[in-house]
Amino acid sequence: MSVRHIVSRDNPRFKALKKLAQSARERRREGLALLDGMHLIEVYSERCGRPEALIVSEQGASRAEIARHLAALDPTIEVLALSAPLFAELAAVDTPSGIMALIRQPQAAGAPDPDADAVLLDGVQDPGNVGSILRSAAAAGFRQVLLSPDCAQVWSPKTLRAGMGAHFALELFENADLCAFIGAYRGVAAVTEPAAGQSLFAADLTGPLAWIFGSEGAGVRPATAAAARAHFTIPMPGGSESLNAAAAAAVCLFETVRQRLPRSQAPVTGSG
Repeated sequence: MSVRHIVSRDNPRFKALKKLAQSARERRREGLALLDGMHLIEVYSERCGRPEALIVSEQGASRAEIARHLAALDPTIEVLALSAPLFAELAAVDTPSGIMALIRQPQAAGAPDPDADAVLLDGVQDPGNVGSILRSAAAAGFRQVLLSPDCAQVWSPKTLRAGMGAHFALELFENADLCAFIGAYRGVAAVTEPAAGQSLFAADLTGPLAWIFGSEGAGVRPATAAAARAHFTIPMPGGSESLNAAAAAAVCLFETVRQRLPRSQAPVTGSG
């Protein structure tokens, strides 16, 4: 294994990595992203293959888990060893993990499928919410996610951290025309609204669904909501006006899962 040590902020390779860590525009232009921590790196390696390069801090390289990973590497993978201060400048967390991977962003195999379940994000701007929704979508068995142009970037460090590896189980379509997709969709495009009328828990969610979730403040745009075929309300007997975008998505996605469970797996309620 060949290790290249970088100790200067003026190093061109370090400058390129820092720009990638901080700039959404740079990530889009280069088609690259940084994964921070062993969990994301292991999920990526299992599902997508080898990274472009690994970046470790000098202290991180001595940790048992990271040392084992480095020892098992394909010897042709580039490893960059950074001083602790330089590594901290790349990290998106206060306590750096000690290891990152430079990856090429996986691309969807084709266009969005108008017959398959989907999650549509309309202006969800908080990267933590976007990542959490991706995580719920993957766990619920949804495989395609479309994001409007003003959503938080899918490949930002904060979104990746919140997604916990869900990115690599999904087909992701950024800068999507949601209304065009809804118009071509052959299942039911559904949105939740505070006063929509029909309870989510009384709805039939067994057929193909495209769930639409909106921004944290304004919700789903009027034009997007108008294009949807189904409008549901999440009952909130506690009196709250609304749920966090990620929480609302989790409720809707797992009510869909519940309804689709074979009868033999459905929850059993006792009496008395």
